[in-house]
Amino acid sequence: MPEETLHENRSVYQDRSFIGMLVTQFLGAFNDNVFKQILLFVCIDLAAGKREDNLQGVATIVFAVPFILLSGYCGYFSDKKSKRDIVITSKVLEIVVMALGALAFLSGSVFAMMTVLFFMGAQSALFGPSKYGILPELFKDRDLPRVNGAILMTTFLSIILAFWISGEIKESLDGELWKASVICIGIAVVGTLTALLVRRTPVAHPEMSFHISALAVKHDTWKVIRKDRRLFWTLIAASVFWTTGGVVYPNATNDLGIQQFGWGEAATGRLAACTGIGIALGCAVAGFLSRSKFDGRLVRFGSTGMLIGLVLLALPGSTPGTIAIGWQGAVLALIWLGFCAGLFTVPLQVLLQAATPRDHVGRVMGAMNLANWIGLALSGVYYSIWNLIFSGMNVHIPYNAMYGAAALLILPLVLFYRPESVELGSIKDEHISDDKPEMNSSR
Repeated sequence: MPEETLHENRSVYQDRSFIGMLVTQFLGAFNDNVFKQILLFVCIDLAAGKREDNLQGVATIVFAVPFILLSGYCGYFSDKKSKRDIVITSKVLEIVVMALGALAFLSGSVFAMMTVLFFMGAQSALFGPSKYGILPELFKDRDLPRVNGAILMTTFLSIILAFWISGEIKESLDGELWKASVICIGIAVVGTLTALLVRRTPVAHPEMSFHISALAVKHDTWKVIRKDRRLFWTLIAASVFWTTGGVVYPNATNDLGIQQFGWGEAATGRLAACTGIGIALGCAVAGFLSRSKFDGRLVRFGSTGMLIGLVLLALPGSTPGTIAIGWQGAVLALIWLGFCAGLFTVPLQVLLQAATPRDHVGRVMGAMNLANWIGLALSGVYYSIWNLIFSGMNVHIPYNAMYGAAALLILPLVLFYRPESVELGSIKDEHISDDKPEMNSSR
């Protein structure tokens, strides 16, 4: 109790739980993306310029599948058990996965690398619902926009760093990529230690029994989601957003740098990082502008801005194989694309947390993870299908055309998803009368 009283009187930025979560998720996202990006570079090498043989889409699907299989159960588990304990356990598992990654790189087997990528997805699926579900338990509603803005901003900062470093690693350690995993093991150990800074919160539903429906999304959780149309359409919008992001980031950008511009992995990694720079800026701005409300204007501006960025990136140049805005324009367009993505996603994250009854937060975050990763898995399929279409055409289609395919995905959001702004406190008030009967009946 004394710690809770102290938390009432201090800035969220002085809270050691905030610092612990911020650093823990930063290091975890960094490790995931270093391994994944190096593997995507390996996939491009194996394709040897043949578009139809590019396995980047397959790798995206492999990473997404464990989220689809496990997110529902992990969401149930995060409400059944201590979210703090789950966060720490997932970080210990990250150490194991990174050790397996070193062995996979040593073997040189793409199958082994893909298998480790699958386990990496499983470990992240366990982490996700507790990572986001614990935030409204640790912090006040008025702090959630800033907290989510900081969490998402540093997540994407870690991705920027991962993309930049992974390109440098691939060029400098070619043939000895296992050394990168050794470094990642050390980072996972540090992330485990910082997770210990997070304070314990009450378990949401300690007496909740397991039902087979928890492997997907439980009936009562679907009932909560369907009852609030804002919640339902936010989940749909987030899923479409991640489908689009999976096509663009980093698959299409890797192709643009290596295949179309003829750059090496290091330069391409820096190109991919441009989107991450924009996302980090967008998350910071969205967290500041949202304050204590869900700002629908940011969502609408973000989706429209993303569409404009994708169209600019897809425009062909005057000569075959070139891009109309040039590589300098591509850099600016990718930063703009990321900035608008940050403006779009932070308010959605805040709305999901604020609009969910407190004792359903973990399971709704699990449903969110499930929807997002179904979207990412579909992005791998979508990317692979368009690669086959482009490679089967009689005329040469430049690699930047994939951005046009991505624009088709975001277009429905621009046309039909136009949420209204609302104060977070008023959303919480709507659920008070619904929460109490459910909590009483569960006892």
